[in-house]
Amino acid sequence: HLGVEHTHLDGIVMICTSAVADAKMRMFNADGSEGKMCGNAIRCVGKYLYEHGIVPKTVMTIETLSGIKTLRLTVENGKVRLVEVEMGRAILTARHIPVICDTDTMIAAPLTVDGKTYTVTCVSMGNPHCVLFGDDPDLLDLPAIGPKFECHPAFPERINTEFIEVIDPHHLKMRVWERGSGETFACGTGACAAAVAAVENGYCKKGETITVHLRGGDLMICYTDQNVTMTGPAEVAFTGQVEVE
Repeated sequence: HLGVEHTHLDGIVMICTSAVADAKMRMFNADGSEGKMCGNAIRCVGKYLYEHGIVPKTVMTIETLSGIKTLRLTVENGKVRLVEVEMGRAILTARHIPVICDTDTMIAAPLTVDGKTYTVTCVSMGNPHCVLFGDDPDLLDLPAIGPKFECHPAFPERINTEFIEVIDPHHLKMRVWERGSGETFACGTGACAAAVAAVENGYCKKGETITVHLRGGDLMICYTDQNVTMTGPAEVAFTGQVEVE
């Protein structure tokens, strides 16, 4: 999001050559830390590669620090309108997320943050997420509580936190606090984690499309035993040149 009085970058994405896929993606957060995977960024990467003729295929593979991801592009009049991403399996095992706790998983589990106990579900989509269900997330003071979750001692690699209102079995409303970037308008892996957590908590059903409404737009998520898929748009906001010393 760029404005006259406000400039905010969620991160910088680098497209590199790959020996094992059509291209490689590296993503750096606003604080300079490198992310393992970014669901929104990878859709932008797919659009860029296709529309610039670098990878002229509607099915392509992208190497990330979370493994190789397959993209399926919906193209209209030479422009990429939608990108479906195979995000891989959701990880619920606590030590692999990672979460420090006394149980094998953190599904509808208590977590005390800044003196208040919350019910949380933790998921990894190649990066760690903590999902909370409650009332309209627009009512939250996210800049106050987001950092408390991000830097909680239970999360040794910090964590992304999703605050979710269940609208109905096929629709979720979400705000997200991302580790290293703060609140962002959208988070693809976070939307996937939210859908997985909604299924594991009984709010939604496995194998059905769940639309996640984020401040930056909507993403469609489908969670199965084999994979989580995410479908969403990618649009060019602006182009420019940056001089790097």
